[in-house]
Amino acid sequence: MVTISRIRIKRFVGASIRWKILLAFFVIVGLSFAVAATNLTGLVRDYLFEQKTREDSLLTAKAAAAAAPFFDTADPEEIHRVLAENAQSMDGRLMLIDQDGKVQYDTMRDMSGRRLQMEEVLLVLTGSSEQAYGIHSPGEPGTSGMGGSDYNGQLAYSVHAMDGENGQIGALLFVSRIQSLMDSLGTVQLQLISVFVLIAIAALVLALIISQVVTKPITNLSRTMRKMGKGDLSVRVPVRGSGELRELAENYNTMAAHLERLDKTRSQFVSNASHELKTPLATMKIMLETVMYQPDMPAELRAEFMQDMNHEIDRLTGIITDLLTLTKMDSETGEMKKEPVDMSALTTEVIHHLRPVAEKRGQRMESNIVSDLVMPGDRDRLYQILYNLADNAIKYSPDGGRIAVSLRTEEDGLVWRVRDNGVGIPAEDQEHIFERFYRVDKARSRETGGTGLGLSIVKQLVTMHGGEITVHSEPGRGSEFKVVFPQGGTAS
Repeated sequence: MVTISRIRIKRFVGASIRWKILLAFFVIVGLSFAVAATNLTGLVRDYLFEQKTREDSLLTAKAAAAAAPFFDTADPEEIHRVLAENAQSMDGRLMLIDQDGKVQYDTMRDMSGRRLQMEEVLLVLTGSSEQAYGIHSPGEPGTSGMGGSDYNGQLAYSVHAMDGENGQIGALLFVSRIQSLMDSLGTVQLQLISVFVLIAIAALVLALIISQVVTKPITNLSRTMRKMGKGDLSVRVPVRGSGELRELAENYNTMAAHLERLDKTRSQFVSNASHELKTPLATMKIMLETVMYQPDMPAELRAEFMQDMNHEIDRLTGIITDLLTLTKMDSETGEMKKEPVDMSALTTEVIHHLRPVAEKRGQRMESNIVSDLVMPGDRDRLYQILYNLADNAIKYSPDGGRIAVSLRTEEDGLVWRVRDNGVGIPAEDQEHIFERFYRVDKARSRETGGTGLGLSIVKQLVTMHGGEITVHSEPGRGSEFKVVFPQGGTAS
């Protein structure tokens, strides 16, 4: 039940990323389209009203100029003619108002004699403005019957002053029906909104597709992680696309490959360690049982068995010591002592300690050491590197052989070379000799007391110091190990 719940949670998280992207996209696009639709419809409305206002104001001014002379001279026939012609061409209602606000002439005739208290009319009659314009909805004061008895829609009032020989003599009011304009504007707004809704839906579908494409690598990664969590370290994430998601997939695959190698190395290490520990124990058990069940064993043979068991115990101790050393190095975070180390003195010290061992076998140990070479590092670990290499050279060189140790600076940096004229290493084994428990000649290695871990320890210690170790060997002609440390060893 817990596993199923975790899987559901992971699927929900993967899905929620997609829906979060979709929601964010929808909100951004929706708000953008809403703002655009509002602004665009506002611009269209303002443009239409501005155009209507300008047109009505010009027509009203023209009609007022045509009717003013006849109103000033009180010529009713000409006034009616001018107003009727203009009302017909302007498609609206014209009212001629005197200075007292009383309608003197009306093209629809039903408002004649009435006083108008409209804001636009008062602005013009009081001289506050030469012309005025306003839009009114049904039910507002002063709108009743202004559009005709059969009209109940929005109206536009355009008022312009009329001037006679002695100054202003009144005003001309043009009443136009603009409900059709408002309806057209509403239709335009509806069409714009429809277009924006269609675009928003299309954008939403596109966002759904894009979000699925974007989150697919994450879904694949989550699926792969679930498989890895079940123990399958061989699975990899498909690497597609570009940018951060591709980099994420590549980095994850690199990490997975590293984990797989570590897991294989661990399994191999456990297997090899078990085998290496089992062998001396089995040997000692056989010898011990032989001694136990043969009480009349000759003293010389018994002593030989005891010596062999002691040898196996030493080898077992060496294996355990090396295992503990490797475990310690594996568990460290890379921190180590960094202090100036006199590499020349250290090399001399290693040779001094190992020369008696070599001389017991009639071997000649030569040295070529440049003096006063210093580099930052851990002295004990640097000592162990050279000691293991030189000790191996002694073990795998024949009696009367020659071992050469040198220290100097080269182009690559500070260089140790350890050369012998021993059995050498076959070419096919050279790339494996730094692997844990790897032996070129298992029987010979055990005879010399080797654990198969010495060169692994050396390589790890060299790597911890930022260096590199290589080997050049020819079977029957000996081997040369070369350790290069980065430029850090300088003559003092």
